[in-house]
Amino acid sequence: MNHPLFQSFDLSGMLLSNRIVMAPLTRRRADQPQLKANDMMAEYYEQRASAGLIVAEGSQISREGYGLTGSPGCYSEEQVEAWKKVTGAVHKAGGKIFLQLWHVGPWSHRLNQPEGKPPLAASSVTPSGEVLTPEGRLPYEPSHAMTEEDIYKAVKDFGRAAKNALKAGFDGVEVHGAHSYLIDQFIMDGTNRREDDFGGGIANRARFLFLVLDEVLRHAPASKVGLRLSPRSVKEGMADSQPEKTYGFIVEKLNDYNLTYLHISEMMTPEERHENPYRSVVPFYRKLYDGVLISCGGHGQESAKAIVDEGFADLVAFGKPFISNPDLVNRLQNGHPLAMHDKSTFYHGGAKGYIDYPEYKNG
Repeated sequence: MNHPLFQSFDLSGMLLSNRIVMAPLTRRRADQPQLKANDMMAEYYEQRASAGLIVAEGSQISREGYGLTGSPGCYSEEQVEAWKKVTGAVHKAGGKIFLQLWHVGPWSHRLNQPEGKPPLAASSVTPSGEVLTPEGRLPYEPSHAMTEEDIYKAVKDFGRAAKNALKAGFDGVEVHGAHSYLIDQFIMDGTNRREDDFGGGIANRARFLFLVLDEVLRHAPASKVGLRLSPRSVKEGMADSQPEKTYGFIVEKLNDYNLTYLHISEMMTPEERHENPYRSVVPFYRKLYDGVLISCGGHGQESAKAIVDEGFADLVAFGKPFISNPDLVNRLQNGHPLAMHDKSTFYHGGAKGYIDYPEYKNG
């Protein structure tokens, strides 16, 4: 099949073998307590190197950015050295790989934080649900509203992590501004109740994001920096009252940054996308954004081809299908059936449900 989805694509001078992106997927297999990548993670990403671009899982920028047990970091020399195993394996297999930089904000617990301090956020919020801690699963606790000192430290931490990622051999970085983690906490008026220069109107609520981008761009060229946003991803009690206006302001301003891509995560299921493809917000932001746009959320072969054909997205990201189909590109291109994933192994365990999914074999 010679559809453009399976043809090469020039991403800011970096030639991708196809337009299929492996979305960042939290798998929590990093070594503890160092929170560093390992040989099993290197094998996992190497198996999926046929993707045009891999965006590796969210990697915390600091100890304060940590919330989910077993998620890797990119703030220590040990972590940088460990990531070299991953980038080396992917490059040897002919792939390209970015690292997603994140700070989980309130989605943590004092037992997962340095000195047992409360997690940080734009304002004090308490997520619903529970989080895994060294003492077992516990309810989330109220987060602490960041001081200006906290804010500017986090900005510097994003820049340092970007520098470390390039040092580790990644082809670029993706700033995680989505899914109600720290940056998104500042953006949404449902979670940002500040009364200083980082709260109130849209420009103030977006200030933290653009300070982060400015700092990251001090350490990496724009051709190696992407951004992920989730304009329609809503968690309980965490949303923006005017998402099109808020994220529209941000997306239009991003045109001045000339980033290598904007990655829009919609958190749609395959059923939602099939039943009502017009529910997608990507066409709205396509009208506002001049650069390369990635669409992610519930895509299958037909929806991925259609969104490229219609010009709404340049690249299409797949998440869960890559978990159980390391050869996803081949399966999509040739119409082979997709293997189903085992959800119970998404975030825990070792090789099972991680590196033991086979490639498709005829007969």
